[in-house]
Amino acid sequence: MSFIKKMSFITKCALALLTIATFQTHAASVWKVSSGGNTLYLGGTIHVLTAEDYPLPAAYDKAYQAADKVVFETNISAMSSHNYQKKMIDQLSFTDGTTVDQVIDPKTYKALKEYLIDRHIPLEKVATLKPSFLAMTLSITELRSLGFNSEGVDQYYSKKATLDNKAQTWLEGPQEQIDIIKSLGEGNETAILEYSLQDIEDMPESIKALRKNWRDGNMVAMADATITNFKKDYPKIYHALLVNRNKNWLPKIKAMFNDDSTEFVMVGAMHLAGKDGLLAQLQESGYKIERL
Repeated sequence: MSFIKKMSFITKCALALLTIATFQTHAASVWKVSSGGNTLYLGGTIHVLTAEDYPLPAAYDKAYQAADKVVFETNISAMSSHNYQKKMIDQLSFTDGTTVDQVIDPKTYKALKEYLIDRHIPLEKVATLKPSFLAMTLSITELRSLGFNSEGVDQYYSKKATLDNKAQTWLEGPQEQIDIIKSLGEGNETAILEYSLQDIEDMPESIKALRKNWRDGNMVAMADATITNFKKDYPKIYHALLVNRNKNWLPKIKAMFNDDSTEFVMVGAMHLAGKDGLLAQLQESGYKIERL
């Protein structure tokens, strides 16, 4: 794979164009990734869906059936447990009397209050949540109001794997997920809420584009719709939420080619899109990427 590093600028540009062409050929966000005679499958997920999103594209079940093991971002069953939910609330809430108005700027706090009033959410119910957890809570609430009440791709396949006695593992532990959410707000308290409130305002339209691009497997359009402005307007959050996690996951995914089992790795679709996405990074490392 060392020849990748020695490629000329023109060759790299050609590879980028080939990548774009490859990612746009067929539907469904599922890819076969190969190195020599070893293979794994990589699928993009949306963590909550509507009833209309089922049945899922056939490529997901094809990859699932071909895999000996399914790999998720984290332990799906543990995240739904009461103990985990309590731990999350305990660690992502202020316990020293601090309230959200004390850690964000007045303009963003005013916008937050207006949003809560409009949605009939009492301020006192969320005032002690740390900004990153509050942002996540508001986004989930908004998705629910838009009809996203069905389980997402990862939860669907975690349940299926449990019933089928198929091995499951994950790229991050549940505590790591809590730590990531916590870190998103540290030093970015205003930015994380500002981003969330803007995202909520645009959500009725943006979620349509996200679902279409996900179902079509169009990672170029996915990057244009969800990543370009995110990266430009909130670079610290972008790196913490996507870039850094992709860097942590990549060696773990590459290591899967060294065993005899076939994995189906499922991560949020945004982790696959753009030049910082897992698909581009795997291809740049010399792996063969094919749409399933």
